[in-house]
Amino acid sequence: MALSARLEIRQGQGLVITPQLQQAIKLLQLSNLELEAFVEGELERNPLLQREEAEAAAESAPDGDDGAGEARAESALDEVSAGSAQSDLDVSHDEVSPGERATGDAPEAGEAGGAVDWSRAGKGGSFEGDGEGYDSLAAHQKTLHEHLEDQAALLGLAAADQAIARVLIDGVDEGGYLRLDLAETAERLGCESARVEAVLAQLQTLEPVGVFARSVPECLRLQLQDKNRYDPAMAALLDNLDLLARRDMAGLKRACGVDDEDLRDMVAELRALTPRPGAAFGGEPAQPVAPDVFVREGPGGVWLVELNTDTLPRLLVDQRYHARIAGGARSDQDKVFVADCLASANWLVRSLDQRAKTILKVASEIVRQQDGFFAFGVEHLRPLNLKTVAEAIGMHESTVSRVTSNKYVATPRGLFELKFFFTSAIASTAGGEAHSAESVRHKIRQLIEAEQSGAEVHSDDAIVEILKEAGVDIARRTVAKYREAMRIPSSVERRRMLKEAV
Repeated sequence: MALSARLEIRQGQGLVITPQLQQAIKLLQLSNLELEAFVEGELERNPLLQREEAEAAAESAPDGDDGAGEARAESALDEVSAGSAQSDLDVSHDEVSPGERATGDAPEAGEAGGAVDWSRAGKGGSFEGDGEGYDSLAAHQKTLHEHLEDQAALLGLAAADQAIARVLIDGVDEGGYLRLDLAETAERLGCESARVEAVLAQLQTLEPVGVFARSVPECLRLQLQDKNRYDPAMAALLDNLDLLARRDMAGLKRACGVDDEDLRDMVAELRALTPRPGAAFGGEPAQPVAPDVFVREGPGGVWLVELNTDTLPRLLVDQRYHARIAGGARSDQDKVFVADCLASANWLVRSLDQRAKTILKVASEIVRQQDGFFAFGVEHLRPLNLKTVAEAIGMHESTVSRVTSNKYVATPRGLFELKFFFTSAIASTAGGEAHSAESVRHKIRQLIEAEQSGAEVHSDDAIVEILKEAGVDIARRTVAKYREAMRIPSSVERRRMLKEAV
């Protein structure tokens, strides 16, 4: 059989991530501060974009400003002629947005982009040509909050306690001190102050030692307790730090009941401690957090969700200016530049509108799923994942994930990140409502704490059977994983410890 060359035409379908679609995906995951910076850059780059308030001023301006507009048009066209301006968009791509190109199977797709499957567009919004990628990730230094969150995940807290822990972690400043009032926090979360204090006591065992203190003496006390050097004399010294600041050594000796040599040793120990335990961690400068969404209670106990319009950029396409410079375009390069600017401006305006509608749609579903939290407090958080929200609103999980990143909601109970409302779940044996993973950990801890003798010690298999009788469908390896995360010994070690105690 002879080999020969021939031409063939084949037709196929494929997903192409155009620069315009990349931009729409990237806008979804930007915080309001990052979005404002991005919009400022587009306003500088694209002469056809302007803020909404700028157009109102232009309409009230006298007709004598036409000469300035013509000079601006000539300047923009001269830039292109000199070769200094380049198009950032694929001009051959259809200008219709993904939401408007959706099929009729999703009637709301035009409003929120529900029919667009962005799961294959990558994670984290890092695209070719962004200038960001693995280099920026490698250069990232873990912040104090990230370090505390990683450790808190290993404490094995119950679902409500884990939610309280996240609020307390958010209240830690860059020095490692807790800047929240516990009574006010408990009232805001709808739980008892004793429960918040119990969670704080567990968080104060995390590294770096001394973190979550509310004052300098408490920070030093936590570090001394960790070194097993906290005794009545040290307690008296911490209670009289004002005397140490005034160098009143005689008064310190009387207060602590020690001699000169012991006092010198105690002061030296204090100087070896760290008054700012969080200062060793890197971090970005603190920036004010503005909520993207407001939630308030309406008539009849209905929760109302609305966007924060102050954080939404208001952009318009200057059609009159476009007509002016398009008429003055002399070369093909000038015409391409004007067309690119118009396509980019139209796409950005549509993308911003679609982003706002998508955020509102996701936030509304989260509020509907977690209405118990808003009404009764943190103990009524339900198990929730991205898939549940995505299926309810007809979007892909990756879209919901991007929408909930760096987005905050202001509620009567405080300011929370949207990801705060997502908790893991464990299936029920009876096919009913799922159990949160944190509540299952709490049940395992209760079973083990109730053991009084070696005969009552439960193996992992026994715990599985007890939980299944209670309606929790869980595997043995999951019980073992949760037990180890809570730093609980195995049944053999616990039985030996109980025998030794007797």
